[in-house]
Amino acid sequence: MMKRSDVAWTLVGILAVLLSGYLLYQEVRNLSLAELTDSLNAITRHNWLLAGLATLGAYVALAWYDRIALAHLGKHISWWFITLCSFTTYALAHNIGASVFSGAVVRYRAYRSKGLTPHEIGVLIVFCSLTFFLGTLLAGGMVLILRPDLLHRLVDVGPWLSTAIGTSLLCLIGLYVIGAWRHFAPMQIGKWRIAYPRLPIVGRQLIAAPLELACAAAIIYFALPEASNPGYLVVLGVFLASFSLALLSHAPGGLGVLEVTFLAALPELPTADVLAALIVFRGFYLILPFALAILVVTMFEAGQWSQRRKKAAADQ
Repeated sequence: MMKRSDVAWTLVGILAVLLSGYLLYQEVRNLSLAELTDSLNAITRHNWLLAGLATLGAYVALAWYDRIALAHLGKHISWWFITLCSFTTYALAHNIGASVFSGAVVRYRAYRSKGLTPHEIGVLIVFCSLTFFLGTLLAGGMVLILRPDLLHRLVDVGPWLSTAIGTSLLCLIGLYVIGAWRHFAPMQIGKWRIAYPRLPIVGRQLIAAPLELACAAAIIYFALPEASNPGYLVVLGVFLASFSLALLSHAPGGLGVLEVTFLAALPELPTADVLAALIVFRGFYLILPFALAILVVTMFEAGQWSQRRKKAAADQ
């Protein structure tokens, strides 16, 4: 039975999709399918390859999230198992939406088969979310400081505010590092108490998460045309903003939210080119992994069922 909070967030996600869909329609109602096809055809084979490699880098970094969390828990599981579990978890969660299916069920089923307790799995899930949050703060802070004009693309503010926000975000990262260094009291995140990790683990968190975000944004960057391209840092900054809004909206796959944000923030690029780049992103980062994840889950569950059947036959 779904909790009221789950129902509420599902409704929020539906409303976000509807609102984004309306705004997106206003932007693309005069766009023809031929223009969109021409933009996709204009992407070179070299850039298709780079976008594919960026996707691979993003999912390797996501698998690193789980590995770092397991190191924090003092658990040792094969890299291959962690990679499959992480890939499946994120591929499903990115597409179905965190409000409906966060990937916790996949992690629970997989890691329970390796002997982790429910509490340890809960800490692992929260720790991975924390890693992503830290990466967003770090990448966002650096981009805002390096490109103080970035915020002006979305709201009418001066460069000083971007610098101030970026500095504040980096200060939060500094506090986290100090907390780990000075062994502050454990963090209370919901019902979970998480001890500050050792500094080497903090270092890995601050590499893995920005790496994943940088690779994901690179998929879009490589799919955009060279003419009028605002540069990688701008694309990364817009991606961080749009992806954060998509997560807050609980819209499955950020449906409509990514498109509306990118179109608003990149007015110098033709609408068809921006949408073509986002189609490439959705295909590589969302749809293809989603299809493969369903296959992985099916194979895993079939294997678990086969093991239970053999065990039952042996007990008879």
